[in-house]
Amino acid sequence: MFRIYPRMLTFLAVAAMVLMAVGQYAIWFYAPEEMTMGLVQKIFYFHLPLAWWCFVAFFGVFAASVMVLWTGKEKWDVLAGVLAEAGVLFSGLALITGSIWGRAAWNTWWTWDPRLSTTLVMWFVYSGYLVLRAADAGGAKGARMRAVLGIVAFVDVPLVFLSARLWRSIHPAVLASRSGGLEPEMWTTVWINLLAWGALFAALVLARYHGAGFARRVEAALVRIQEKTLQ
Repeated sequence: MFRIYPRMLTFLAVAAMVLMAVGQYAIWFYAPEEMTMGLVQKIFYFHLPLAWWCFVAFFGVFAASVMVLWTGKEKWDVLAGVLAEAGVLFSGLALITGSIWGRAAWNTWWTWDPRLSTTLVMWFVYSGYLVLRAADAGGAKGARMRAVLGIVAFVDVPLVFLSARLWRSIHPAVLASRSGGLEPEMWTTVWINLLAWGALFAALVLARYHGAGFARRVEAALVRIQEKTLQ
């Protein structure tokens, strides 16, 4: 039922460590210091990858939930839960790094800007999704209920991405202009760190998926032992 990929997990973990080291070098020694914000702008190289990979995670929850309804296989339900965990972690860190950046740029830790507000709603929606999963609500139909919730929750994700374009927002839209207002060295640093956080994201998801697989195997073995004992 659950395939285990130990070599792939090892590769992703090593790749994440190497890329993270290269990414940190690029942030602090390669990318030029932004003239207006100075060193605080360096948070951007953490904030942007965290935000983009949380979008990937929540799209993964949506796709895996569709597969649950289509195939009824448990592995898709488990994958949806693992991706939701990673998405909540990454979006939470994106909110924290964004708040630190906002304090320096806007002189406030928080403002009810459309981008920030929709992101906070997204974080609460998926946190609630994880709480319901932990409660194991729905009994035998729980997986299908969680799948429906995983699909409905995704409605907020495009709103977060488009909010800075649809409404008057003080949050910068990095891809709104051709260059994003960044120097070439800054873009190189952005892509390196996107890869680094992507490798870490994939390693975390695969590790959690392996953990769920081992847990299911242990549960199945205990059930077989119990059945033999009762015979």
